[in-house]
Amino acid sequence: MNKKANAASGMAVHDDCKLKFMELKTKRSYRFIVFKIEEKQIIVEKLGEPAESYEDFCTHLPADECRYAVYDFDFLTKESVPKSRIFFIAWSPDTSKVRSKMIYASSKDRFKRELDGIQIELQATDPTEMGLDVFKSRAN
Repeated sequence: MNKKANAASGMAVHDDCKLKFMELKTKRSYRFIVFKIEEKQIIVEKLGEPAESYEDFCTHLPADECRYAVYDFDFLTKESVPKSRIFFIAWSPDTSKVRSKMIYASSKDRFKRELDGIQIELQATDPTEMGLDVFKSRAN
């Protein structure tokens, strides 16, 4: 298993994270990817099929645990041109453990840099902060 240590937080990023992200970005193989930190490394927790919806995506973000996620958001421009934007979501619910929030916060920027092609970042502590309306307003 090839892992790169994250100098800032001692966190390694599993190769699968970058591999699956590239598949989402280039082949649109997935609608979303949920990542979690487990045993000092960032791993892929869930891959969302292209047909899965935003609501499906939300069910994979635990109510009381932090996660990172990437979501491929399709939308129409004001001129009705179909477009997509890749969102990076730092999910850190108020009810999650303080230590967990600190670990996710300290690893985020370095992890995000590993995923080349993130267009928009959202930080959310509850579902309203990453609602579809937020995606739509940030995408345009």
